[in-house]
Amino acid sequence: MRKQMIISVMSKDRPGIIAGVTRAIYKLGGDVADLNQTVLCGYLTMILSASFEPEITKEDLLASISHIKTECKFEVSIKEIIEGTEDDVCRIPDDLYTLTVQGPNKAGIVHGISQFCYEHNINIVDLATTLQNDQYTMALQLDLLQCTSSIETLQKELDEYSKQQNLTLLIQHNDIFQVTNEVTLH
Repeated sequence: MRKQMIISVMSKDRPGIIAGVTRAIYKLGGDVADLNQTVLCGYLTMILSASFEPEITKEDLLASISHIKTECKFEVSIKEIIEGTEDDVCRIPDDLYTLTVQGPNKAGIVHGISQFCYEHNINIVDLATTLQNDQYTMALQLDLLQCTSSIETLQKELDEYSKQQNLTLLIQHNDIFQVTNEVTLH
């Protein structure tokens, strides 16, 4: 059975980082399953999941990545997922919701929303924010499986929270969000 590794890479951004890291994985017979990458303040951050034959170690992978020719040093962290532990749960929740948040920029927006989720036992699966022209926008994918409130109660509490914080909040099932916000490349 193949082993899973979670790899995190950060570096000053430049073309070719993803190609170099995935080549290092490929040369070791690795198969990339999931990859999430972004550039913040000129730094590329990437986290990915890859599977390898059992004989490939974290040290093999780190050595392969460290041989990538680059002027910018990579900061790399590797977590091997041990089969049979809680770490090997690599599931995407069946029932995802998307929460969008918009409003004037002020300190504490991310904390307030994440605290709200924590208080309702909502797991944040993905989160992205942008600040442009003093307007803050946030999009979260939420797993409500362990949520302590019904979706109706949650919506009412989010409405109240949005009024208190002068924010616009919209929660909707991820399927609806995907259909209404689909971007086509044709």
